[in-house]
Amino acid sequence: MPVYVWHGVTSTGEKKKGEIEAKDERIARLILRRQRIRVTKIKKKPRDLLADISFFQPKVKTKDVVVFTRQLSTMIDAGLPLVQGLDALVEQQENKTFKKILHEIKQDVESGSTFADALKKHPKIFDRLYCNMIQAGEIGGILDEVMKRLATYMEKAERLKRKVKGAMMYPAIVLTIAVVVLAIILIFVIPVFQKMFEESGHALPAPTQLVIDISEFVKAYILHIIAALIGLIVALKKFHSTEKGARILDRFILKVPVLGPLLRKVSVAKFTRTLGTLLNSGVPIIDSLNVAAGTAGNKIVEDAIYKVRSSISEGKTVAQPLLESGIFPNMVVQMISVGETTGALDDMLNKIADFYDEEVDAAVDALTSAIEPLMIVFLGGTIGSIIIAMYLPIFQMAGAVGG
Repeated sequence: MPVYVWHGVTSTGEKKKGEIEAKDERIARLILRRQRIRVTKIKKKPRDLLADISFFQPKVKTKDVVVFTRQLSTMIDAGLPLVQGLDALVEQQENKTFKKILHEIKQDVESGSTFADALKKHPKIFDRLYCNMIQAGEIGGILDEVMKRLATYMEKAERLKRKVKGAMMYPAIVLTIAVVVLAIILIFVIPVFQKMFEESGHALPAPTQLVIDISEFVKAYILHIIAALIGLIVALKKFHSTEKGARILDRFILKVPVLGPLLRKVSVAKFTRTLGTLLNSGVPIIDSLNVAAGTAGNKIVEDAIYKVRSSISEGKTVAQPLLESGIFPNMVVQMISVGETTGALDDMLNKIADFYDEEVDAAVDALTSAIEPLMIVFLGGTIGSIIIAMYLPIFQMAGAVGG
């Protein structure tokens, strides 16, 4: 709907101005008249040409959703009706993209839609887990409590995500710098030595000749090498987007030394945290397992969770199929089994998640500690070998002159 910019005077004589969204100017004037505002000036706000291009619009971050969830939870807990709470949060929202989405949600709720159904229209912002928990909260009459749990869950999930990203970022940066430095040496530095050696007329040692050959190859095919690397990355992403490819690559990743155990712990932490939070909020276990499987982040772990769902549908336990999958550690399976037996599965799952959050911290530190010396040795060894290879002919010429 179009937006109108207005200036007016209240019944007490106070001058006011603002913006209002309405189908046309007549409706806008009518709404303002009902608010006892006499309109002195009103005009349609010029349309932003970039408004419909998502690339130019601000992104909605997890932090924005967490703050919104906590604030709305506090308002509902204080007795404020849902629509009024949404209206207040729309007005104070600074992110234009999120403001527009919240306004649409408020309108849907005003039209008689449930809060959960209104959220489901924006799956990129509010995922299945969020919508299912809100739905359970509405049905159970504990929406404020569920929203608090949601905010806490999202904060912990985001913290876990940052830890893993941080662990991956350091080696990626070091490796990129190493490749760039090597490329500069091979393309710009080695040819200088090569020209000098050619002018000397002496035969070159094998290591020196090998480095020069590599330099010439890189100079001649640098664009082809870059294109091949980009093509490989695109091909791997496309392969991973298929069912078969995802299973092959995800199984391989879980077997990679150091990295595999870390990602396994991350998957366990995400699964247990998600399932525990959903169950604690009153979401049925079958629906909870469906959502938890989608947040696992690994196809092999996802398959194991779907087997649990099938087991539950047949009247069996959660623990047994987890044990048979070989993905989940025995300690996790035993704790889940105890939780099922005692009827406190949701609390047990959250305890497991807390434990594995700490395990991920330790694993990230171990990964960083293991990669750092390897990167230093790789970079130092490679550049050192090239330097030695380039100085070998100089040493030989100096020895010949001295002899």
